[in-house]
Amino acid sequence: MIDKLVIANRGEIALRIQRACRELGIRTVAVHSEADRDAKYVRLADESVCIGPPAASESYLNIPAVIAAAEVTDAGAIHPGYGFLAENADFAERVEQSGFIFVGPRAETIRLMGDKIAAIRAMKQAGVPCVPGSDGPLVEEDGENLDVANQIGYPVIIKAAGGGGGKGMRVVHTEATLRNAISLTRAEADASFNNSMVYLEKYLERPRHIEVQVMADQHGSAVYVGERDCSMQRRHQKVLEEAPAPGITDEQRKEIGTRCVEACKKYDYRGAGTFEFLYQDGEFYFMEMNTRIQVEHPVTEMVTGLDLVKEQLKIAFGERLSFRQDDITVRGHSIECRINAEDPDTFLPSPGRIVQYHQPGGPGVRVDSHVYNNYIVPPYYDSLIAKLIVHGSERSEAIARMHSALFEMVVDGIKTNIPLHRRILRDGGFQRGDITIHYLEQTFVR
Repeated sequence: MIDKLVIANRGEIALRIQRACRELGIRTVAVHSEADRDAKYVRLADESVCIGPPAASESYLNIPAVIAAAEVTDAGAIHPGYGFLAENADFAERVEQSGFIFVGPRAETIRLMGDKIAAIRAMKQAGVPCVPGSDGPLVEEDGENLDVANQIGYPVIIKAAGGGGGKGMRVVHTEATLRNAISLTRAEADASFNNSMVYLEKYLERPRHIEVQVMADQHGSAVYVGERDCSMQRRHQKVLEEAPAPGITDEQRKEIGTRCVEACKKYDYRGAGTFEFLYQDGEFYFMEMNTRIQVEHPVTEMVTGLDLVKEQLKIAFGERLSFRQDDITVRGHSIECRINAEDPDTFLPSPGRIVQYHQPGGPGVRVDSHVYNNYIVPPYYDSLIAKLIVHGSERSEAIARMHSALFEMVVDGIKTNIPLHRRILRDGGFQRGDITIHYLEQTFVR
C-alpha cells in the first residue's frame, strides 16, 4: 500500500476517492484548476497543487501538469476518477513510465477498449454477444457499404470507432441517405476524436441500456458485481440509474455476468470496469466497455454492501480481490438521480452561486456531492453537482424513498433538474420498469 495518491479529477468523484483513501490511511493530493481553488475536496486534501487555468484543456487534461504534481508532492499513485483522463491510454502509459501506479487498467487494455471496432472484435472472440454489424471499419467504396447495410437491414446506425459520450453517431433509415450519413459521421469523428474511422451496426429501435459491473485483480481473479439499468437518458447521457435492472432473471444475470468475467480473464483486465449492453427481446448486445469507475457505481455499492473505490485502490496496489463470486449477494433495490445544474425543461447549463443547499437524510439515503452553501458552480465543466442515491428493500420502496429525498433536497440560487426527477418518479412507465433508452426524450422533453 502506497502512502500518498494524486486525485486527477474534480467534483464529487474527487471527494469520493478522498474518502476511500482516508479509510485506507492514504494521504491525498488534490490537483485543481484556478476555478476550483476553494472547492471542498481541495480544502480537505492533505495537499493541493494548482495545475492551470479554468479551461480543462489547460488543467485537468494537461498530462505533464498532473504528472509534475505527483513528482513535486512525492506521491506514489494517480487515480483518474471518471471523465477527463480516465480512459486516456497515453496518460496511463506516461503515468507508469514516470514510475507511478495508475489506478486503472493497463494502457494497452484502455487502448483496445477505446477503439470500438477493436473492442467488438475482442468481445466476439471472448464469446460476448454483440450487435450485428460491419465487422470492421466502413470502406471508401460506397457500393460495399451499401451491401453491408442491406445485409443487416435498415435502420442502421453509423458510429465513430473512437467515439464516446453520445458523439459520433447517426441513425440511417433508408439506403438513399446512407452515403451522406457516413460522410457526416466521419467528419464529426475526425473533429471530435481525431479519428475518422466509422463502423455500422443494426439499429435497435426499443432497447434498454443495461451494464454489468466487473472487478478484476492482477492475479487472474475476476467477478461480476451485478448489473444496472441506465435506460433513462437524454442524448445518450444518463439521467437516472438503478440496480438491479428490473425484469432481468437470475439466469440471465448469471449468463451475461459469466461471459463478462471470461472476457476479463482472456484480456487480463485489471481494476474496475463496466460492460455496457443494449438489451431487447431478452437478448444482450455489447456496445462498449468503460475502463474506469462509473458515475453510477453507488447503486451497486448500496445493493451489495461493497466499497468499489476502496477495492479499486487495493487492486492497483497489487492486492487480491477481497471477495469471490459466491460472496456477492444483491439485497434490495437502489436508485440514483444525477442532480445537474441545468434547466429542467431546456437542459441548458445553469452555473452560478448556490445560496442555500440542504441535503436530504433518513434511512437508506446517500448523497455524493462536493457543493455547499455559497458554492459557485463554474461554467467550465460538467453540470453534475450531486448524486442522490437511495436504497429500499424492494423497488417500490426505493421509488417512494427517492420521492421523499427529492422533496427534502434544497438547491437555491441556480436551476437544477430536480423537478425533472420528480416527474420521472411519478411516471407510470418508469414505475412499471417499462422504458427504453428513448423514453425520456419521447415522454418528458418538450
